[in-house]
Amino acid sequence: MSIRKTLFALAIVSTLTFTFAFAQHTSTKRKQPSQVKRKTAPATPTRSRRVGGATETADAQTGAPKPATVTSSATAEPSPINSPSPSESPAPAPAAAETKPTEKSPAKTATTASETRSQAVSDPITALRAQIDAAATPQDRIRLQLKLAEELSGNGKKTEAAAELRAITGSDVFDPQGLYNTGNALARLGDTEGAVNAYRKAIEQRKGGYSRALNNLGVVLLRVGRWDEAEDAFLSALRVENFHYAEASYNLGRLYATRGQMDLAVREWRRAVTVDPDHAAAAQSLARSGNEGRITVEQARGVLKNTSASTAAAERQPAKSSSSRASEKPLVLDPTSFGYLQRARNASERGNKTEAIDNYQRVIARQDGYFGPANLELSYVLIGLKRNNEALPRLLEVVNREGSRYPIGYYHIARIYEGKGELKLAEDAFTQAVAAYGTKNSQFLLDLSRVREKQGNFKGALEAMEQYVALVKKEGQDITWSEERVIALRQKAGTPLR
Repeated sequence: MSIRKTLFALAIVSTLTFTFAFAQHTSTKRKQPSQVKRKTAPATPTRSRRVGGATETADAQTGAPKPATVTSSATAEPSPINSPSPSESPAPAPAAAETKPTEKSPAKTATTASETRSQAVSDPITALRAQIDAAATPQDRIRLQLKLAEELSGNGKKTEAAAELRAITGSDVFDPQGLYNTGNALARLGDTEGAVNAYRKAIEQRKGGYSRALNNLGVVLLRVGRWDEAEDAFLSALRVENFHYAEASYNLGRLYATRGQMDLAVREWRRAVTVDPDHAAAAQSLARSGNEGRITVEQARGVLKNTSASTAAAERQPAKSSSSRASEKPLVLDPTSFGYLQRARNASERGNKTEAIDNYQRVIARQDGYFGPANLELSYVLIGLKRNNEALPRLLEVVNREGSRYPIGYYHIARIYEGKGELKLAEDAFTQAVAAYGTKNSQFLLDLSRVREKQGNFKGALEAMEQYVALVKKEGQDITWSEERVIALRQKAGTPLR
């Protein structure tokens, strides 16, 4: 009985256990589909990359791009940035080697760049000034200042442009090319003195070896009638280039022609064409030069004697008026004398003054004590050596014999007299130079005004100065300082201010 009860109890326990297990198994089966679904739902890992101003997110497995997240404010209204849903996992961080430094305020940077570009278009002058302040090197600053000056000049602000350019010249920056370009810009503005200073500084920085700056310096000086300085500049440019610089030769020829030294002018134009056969201006000048003032080398001794005699007789006649210069016959030399003359000129060009003097004197001696070009050129060499007392009588002989052919002699005589303190004689000589050259040389009027003022002749000084101002104003040159001088002379002369 006891065994039967025990077996019955075990049967009941087994039945309950089986029922409970079956119920639990059924419950598990019902829950399994939703659990499987949850296992396939987690967010797929993603990677991100920058595209323009937006962050483009792509699927890590397929690479398909997802909607971009805009981070730039370059557009009028930035697109809203959507926060990831709780079911999305953040993109994995990039590897350390690919990490870029965080940019500071990208939106602000883009806006500033946009504003700068807009500003540059609307106000280039303001933009250039900002660039000048931020220039990395002094040379960069000069380049930008040149651009600014050009912009100012183009807008009619020439005074401001000249001030900007003069500031470049006044700086201590080593930039020969920048100074050369500054000189060119000042010359175009008519600021002669500013251009001269810029060119001289560029030349100095290259220790004299700047042929283009020397040539342009000569051009500016020639334009305002400072002929002696212009000649020195052109010759210096030619020496730098071993006398193979066509433009400098052409300009030196222009100077000689203006001074009435046609033989030397033709010599330079020929040299220019030899160096550069395509130099049209030099070729045209040669074609127009004719025979006036040119030296002919006579080969036949009999003809030479007759020609020399007639030439000498003509040279001993009183000075002719400038209107009769075209009728003057060409000068004639025998081959030996001509050879001495050319050696003298070559030596003078290269700075060998002693050799030049010796050869000029040989020419003069072979021509019975006088040959116009040789006497005049010898006097220049003597002046260059500060031997003015020797130069003066030779110049006086030239103007007494051929003042109409070589009126430049009056100018040099005036300078010597002024240096000696003989101001009345200097005034007379400057007056003759002004009469001979008229509007070709405004500098002579300035010189005449100066010596008259030194004598206390303020009205005469004012008259010459007013003529000078009118002439340079017509030529488009800067007259600021000269107008100030006119005001000062009017005060001294007691003339009412206009």
